[in-house]
Amino acid sequence: MTLKELLDLGGWAVWPLMLFSVITATLIVERTFFLAIHKLNAKDIRDHLLDLIKSNKKDDAVVYCRNASSRKLAAKVFLAGLDVYELGEHRMERAMETEAAERINSLENGFDLLVALGSIAPITGFLGTVSGMIGAFQSIANASDVNAQLVAGGIFEALITTAFGLIIAIVAISAYNIFAHIVDKFASEVEEGGSTIVTHILIQDYKS
Repeated sequence: MTLKELLDLGGWAVWPLMLFSVITATLIVERTFFLAIHKLNAKDIRDHLLDLIKSNKKDDAVVYCRNASSRKLAAKVFLAGLDVYELGEHRMERAMETEAAERINSLENGFDLLVALGSIAPITGFLGTVSGMIGAFQSIANASDVNAQLVAGGIFEALITTAFGLIIAIVAISAYNIFAHIVDKFASEVEEGGSTIVTHILIQDYKS
């Protein structure tokens, strides 16, 4: 079926669904690229910082995080805490929590829209189907000779928008779940890493 045939058969509802599909595809490509270029593995950075901290080289740890690429988001989160380590445990934790929230928000850009599209697309498709069914039954009512082909053809045309809407919803919700899993894993690693770094700084201060 060509695009023109799909538009002719699906009626008005195909147009908003086409818009939803373009927005969904654009969001998925953009978020995939954004997440791919940022290094979200916090464990390697945490381990390196712990080595420096255990060697009582807190200043070197700060320099390492400050010189790290802006794409290493975990380094920037840990830097927020290391910059204020002289102010105590709670201030370090608070600084890292605030920075982590900001970085995670940047990773989650567009997630709400993906969820919204996953909800709106099937509803729009179903509305298009109801509208098409009304037209199909009107044709049947006005036909002098009702046959199976007329009934089946009308229902076939009406169901196109429901199928289209469900496909968009499946793609949007699947992408959202994959992206959310990646971000949740990063958030978990940063939280664990930040807690471990603070603990070892306190241990080194106690030993001193």
